[in-house]
Amino acid sequence: MILNFALLQQASQQGGGMRMLIMMALIIAVMYFFMIRPQQKKQKEMQNFRNSLKKGDKIVTIGGIYGTVAEVKEQYLLVEVDNNVKIRVDKSSVVKDASDIQAK
Repeated sequence: MILNFALLQQASQQGGGMRMLIMMALIIAVMYFFMIRPQQKKQKEMQNFRNSLKKGDKIVTIGGIYGTVAEVKEQYLLVEVDNNVKIRVDKSSVVKDASDIQAK
C-alpha cells in the first residue's frame, strides 16, 4: 500500500511538471507574438525606410531636426536644414518621413 502511494505521488508530480512546462511554453509563445515579433517587424520597416531614402526626401531625425535629403551615402546622409546649410547625420538617426507635415 505504501509502495502504491509512493508510485501514485511520483506520477502526479511528473504530471505537474509537464503542466508547468506547457504553461512556460505558452507564456513564451504569447511573449513572442505580442512583444518580440511586432518589434522585429517595426525594425525591419524602419530599415527599409532608411535604405529607400533619396535626394529630395523630407525627413525628421531622432533629435527633432527637420530637413531635406541633399545626398545619400552608405552610412550617412547630408541633410539641408536651411538655405545652404547642410548637416551630416547618420542614417540610423532618421526616424520618420516629414513630407506629410506642413511647414508653418
